[in-house]
Amino acid sequence: MPDEPNTNTTDDTDDVNRTGSGDEGIVMDDTEAEAGFLEDRDPEDYPSVLRITSDSEQAHQQDAIDRLERWEAGEEVPHVINFQNPSDLRALLADRRVELLRSIMAERPDSIRQLAERLDRDVKTVHDDLQVLAEYDIVHFEQAGRAKRAFVPYDSIEVNLEISTPRSADDAAPA
Repeated sequence: MPDEPNTNTTDDTDDVNRTGSGDEGIVMDDTEAEAGFLEDRDPEDYPSVLRITSDSEQAHQQDAIDRLERWEAGEEVPHVINFQNPSDLRALLADRRVELLRSIMAERPDSIRQLAERLDRDVKTVHDDLQVLAEYDIVHFEQAGRAKRAFVPYDSIEVNLEISTPRSADDAAPA
């Protein structure tokens, strides 16, 4: 059974840190930013799936409880990053960052410079994008001599954005 449940969240709240580059203001809860989730875990022990969602706080909390119960029963559960604001999810997963993730997952680069050359992009912007992804525990680095090798410890990344009609209290489950 894993050492700890993967129930971390990334939500926007009134008291936030702003991260990202350029004009993007991706919102991360202060507690989350300071917690260093999975920091001490060997990437080999990461769950095979990373799920990035944009759910309400209530829905995300219920999902976290469900994942915890499944984890305690010995099931592998995904690592989940949640954004209450879909704009923050879109800012994190800009097309250029998705391209980076796909490239890294297809073939681990020997260095950031090699990755930038592979994608025909500037080394500094690739580095900056990798740093943002690393802040969210999506990308990790290992030293390879003087170079840093980026890698993704997950087999797959699922993105889930549900848009649905709000339910009133009258529509809730029957008593």
